[in-house]
Amino acid sequence: MRVNFFMQKRLSMLFFLLILVVLTWGAIVLTEFDFAQGLSSMPRAIEWGLSNFYPTEKALERLPHIMDMLLETIMISVAATTIAAVFALMFAVFGSTTMRLNRFFGVVSRGIASFFRNIDIAAWAMILLFSFGQSVLAGFFALFFASFGFLTRAFMEPIDEMSSSAVEALRATGAGYLSIVFRCVIPSCIPQFVSWMLFMIEHNIRSATLIGILTGTGIGFSFDLYYKSLNYHAASLVVIVIVLTILVIETVSNLIRRAILQD
Repeated sequence: MRVNFFMQKRLSMLFFLLILVVLTWGAIVLTEFDFAQGLSSMPRAIEWGLSNFYPTEKALERLPHIMDMLLETIMISVAATTIAAVFALMFAVFGSTTMRLNRFFGVVSRGIASFFRNIDIAAWAMILLFSFGQSVLAGFFALFFASFGFLTRAFMEPIDEMSSSAVEALRATGAGYLSIVFRCVIPSCIPQFVSWMLFMIEHNIRSATLIGILTGTGIGFSFDLYYKSLNYHAASLVVIVIVLTILVIETVSNLIRRAILQD
């Protein structure tokens, strides 16, 4: 029996690998990708990058403008995340199995959160371009909608996982719905809420760079402008600033989350 189990597992793995190989081969054929040409062009691409994609003294003169655009990107990301977190908390409470008002509100809250969560942030940006054009508002709302959907789902989990005994105890004493939410639910789950908010801010700063290319805002737009004008040295400086900023924010965010969750 044990031999048959391992044989079935091995056959299943081989079948999965065969499907993966077939899909990969099909994708190569459909896209007419030349693997040999791709490998042969890599040395030339690396050589071009080393000879063109680095900041020069003239590019460093643009650093103050780049930092202003970076600050705009960070502020949009923080604002979109914090405002989305307020709405997400409300929908998470209504949608959780522990604190929902009734089944109808629970289904509606979860449905709205799923709708916003399942549309990619780039798709939101393109949709909003029709209404707001290339503006800060388009980038803000794209980040807001994506953050709202994700955070609603993330906030529901700690609310559902919290002990129901404290909630039942407050209900037994005659506490109202809002009183239970603000005196029990939020204090019990606030470390997880803050942790998810920090994660989302970190994620949104990365996403805002790409969204800025579409919406014409922030540091993403600066990179797009420099790159399309063939100013590769300034574009490389933008990339370096983005990478360093993300590393710093990720490090700080991880330290804060670790301190909060340990408490």
